[in-house]
Amino acid sequence: MNFLQPTIVIPTLIFLLLLLGYIGVPLWVWSLYFAALLVYFHAPIWIWTIFGAIALTLNIPILRQTIITSPLIKAIEAFNLLPKISDTERAAIEAGNVWVDGEFFSGKPNFQRINQEPYPLVTPELQTFLDGPVEQVCRMVTDWEIYRRKDLPPEVWDYLKQERFLGMMIPEEYGGLGFSNFAYSNVMTKLASRSFTHVATVGVTNSLGPAKLLLRYGTQEQKNYYLPRLARGEEIPCFALTEPTAGSDAASIKSEGTVFRGEDGKLYLRLNWKKRYITLAAIATLLGLAFKLRDPENYLGKGKEVGITCVLIPTDTPGVIMGRRHDPMGVPFYNSPTEGHNVVISIDQIIGGVEQAGNGWKMLMQSLAAGRGISFPASCTGVAKLVARVTGAHAVVRQQFGLSIGRFEGVEEPLARIGGLTYLMEAARTYTCGAVDKGEQPAVISAIAKYSLTELSRKIINDGMDIMGGAGICRGPRNLLANIYTATPISITVEGANILTRTLMIFGQGAIRCHPYVYEEITALHQSDVKAFDRAFWHHIGLTVRNAFRALLLNITRGYLAHSPISGATAKYYRKLEWASATFALLTDIAMFSFGGTLKRREKLTGRFADILTWMYLATATLRRFEAEGRKSEDLPFVHWTMQYTFAQMQEAFEGIFHNFSVPVLGTLFAGPVSWWWRLNPIGSLPNDKLGSKVAHQLQTPGQTRDRLTAGIHIPSTNDQALGRLEKAFRLLSQAEPIIKTIKNASHAGKLPQQKPDELILAALKAGVINNKDVELICEAEFARNDAIQVDSFTLEEYLQSSQSLADKERQEDDSRHKSAKPPKALSPEGRWQKVKN
Repeated sequence: MNFLQPTIVIPTLIFLLLLLGYIGVPLWVWSLYFAALLVYFHAPIWIWTIFGAIALTLNIPILRQTIITSPLIKAIEAFNLLPKISDTERAAIEAGNVWVDGEFFSGKPNFQRINQEPYPLVTPELQTFLDGPVEQVCRMVTDWEIYRRKDLPPEVWDYLKQERFLGMMIPEEYGGLGFSNFAYSNVMTKLASRSFTHVATVGVTNSLGPAKLLLRYGTQEQKNYYLPRLARGEEIPCFALTEPTAGSDAASIKSEGTVFRGEDGKLYLRLNWKKRYITLAAIATLLGLAFKLRDPENYLGKGKEVGITCVLIPTDTPGVIMGRRHDPMGVPFYNSPTEGHNVVISIDQIIGGVEQAGNGWKMLMQSLAAGRGISFPASCTGVAKLVARVTGAHAVVRQQFGLSIGRFEGVEEPLARIGGLTYLMEAARTYTCGAVDKGEQPAVISAIAKYSLTELSRKIINDGMDIMGGAGICRGPRNLLANIYTATPISITVEGANILTRTLMIFGQGAIRCHPYVYEEITALHQSDVKAFDRAFWHHIGLTVRNAFRALLLNITRGYLAHSPISGATAKYYRKLEWASATFALLTDIAMFSFGGTLKRREKLTGRFADILTWMYLATATLRRFEAEGRKSEDLPFVHWTMQYTFAQMQEAFEGIFHNFSVPVLGTLFAGPVSWWWRLNPIGSLPNDKLGSKVAHQLQTPGQTRDRLTAGIHIPSTNDQALGRLEKAFRLLSQAEPIIKTIKNASHAGKLPQQKPDELILAALKAGVINNKDVELICEAEFARNDAIQVDSFTLEEYLQSSQSLADKERQEDDSRHKSAKPPKALSPEGRWQKVKN
């Protein structure tokens, strides 16, 4: 056989081309490949001459830098082909570090490394705190009482201080609890299942605020004085950043301070500010303030315009105006404006001392880089677990047309979303906490966690309200979801409004910070470093070529060409994620090369890129959870539903990019053949109805799977509270269900008349189909059902009364009822059933 025949050589050359491209070989290997092509096709000398000149230029760095790279740099600067970043943007981009987010921009994520990242579990010590102080503070006051009072009761405030809730993140050496981020997150998750006011109150003292800034940047003297007082609750802190004209663009704050020398010869600051949306400001004793510092006489040696600086101000300082409140959606946590007029403080009140003057923006960005991914994701996960618990039980307890509403497919659909997304949110919460506790400061991942989990909780609470129907909209002590529904926009808005978080932070900053080469290229351009730019740029080109081959081949094979680090039911999802990553990385490079420095202004497009990156991370966290928790087979319906849902969201975002890529030729190609092929060969579609039914069924079935899905929330042990009452009815009805089925079967077999089961109870008893204990259980279950489905109502006078007096009256009436209550008279099974029917 002649091995040089075209029928053998050409397919071999094509195979080698695809193999080399898929692997991503160095430039010199490509040079050898094309040289082999020229040899085989007997290329004339003039082609060899051109090829030799090009190959030598590309492979010899000094020639490449002189002939290609230097002119290229001039063209990039002339046509603004790379984004220019301001000092404030640079501080935000440099805040934190790159974690697994960088894997997705590479186009070839290392899932073996990703699955080795920590996925923390609750320790016995943490469980003791959750079952002890956290459970106790949840028992002390209901969400309804907090709303009616417009505040936490004094005894709850005292308990929070006593048990160091306000200093969970402060090390033990300063009197705090020294909790990890994961431990703090678990506390917030449980508190959120009780009341948003709990998490807002506890959260601000432990997340972005004076304590966190002091721990990281404070002088030793500042730490020694303030941290023990903050840990004990002797100081109530707040941090003032947002202003009327500076929200998401916090770097444009107008609050200012001026350095001056006092009559005693010491340096002071004169401050003026007007802030708003500041949690706890109305009652704070210690105000953290961000402002622009000016030093006209250059006393500090840092120039006249020092920059954004952070200080600590006792709120009893003359000129500080506190004591007013906003009313955020009626949610009664303290959120307030504050002003300061000619407030004078010592220069020593700068957090970190004079050395940190002007570093305030960097300090804030570095603190947010990790912190944004902890507090609100925890709170929203607590909400999701509560909604899953409530709606699953309600779907069994509430009946229509003689059936539990959970049997209707129209209810199963939102139940499936609630269950699947709750599983996903817990995975993302825990995985992100593990990274931060490891020492990572994943700014982009934190933005993803905050944005995605707040948005998903909004979707979940909307579904929950739809399932609850009238019971969801009638407010009162029996209503479990209305106040959460009302509070949801707050988490969407604060710590970076979600619209800008999605379009600017996740991809706008992520593409620069997390891409293997872009930030290196920008830095090299800024420093006029030709060698550094040359090295980064040509590696970037190589990465783009490799991802083009990978995206093509993985698309054709639907990801099966990719390697999965594990086998079994979830292996296909790892391969699909590799396919998605290669396509995402390729499109990212094409977009940056096509739009250059204007890409960050194309927010509709960058938002879709952000969606893909977000869902890749959420899918990865889901897979990590499944592995970390021992690959439980009973969790597979949740895993399959979640993974299929995430890929469907990626599919939608990819198609949005293809249809809106407004570049000549490329745009037409994307909107035409590429988009057509992508729809023909989709990366994912929504979970099917059968899978959704399995997830919905799990929410409606008592047992370990449901308990594990909703673990870590507060469930009242008494039946006089709404969730405790609902859980009792759910449990009893689940226990009674086999008895009802027995009656149905007897009816179908002709042993009992053809009537509804509830009309055959006594007949079944007389016929011996069921016994007295069965009747008692059915009666108890029906009593519980009737009690659980009731909604609150008020007299006209009660409705108009003040919140304080109404709350007091309700407690008095409850106490009176308990004191005068007499044990019910025992009834026979027949008598109990007749009472139920009546």
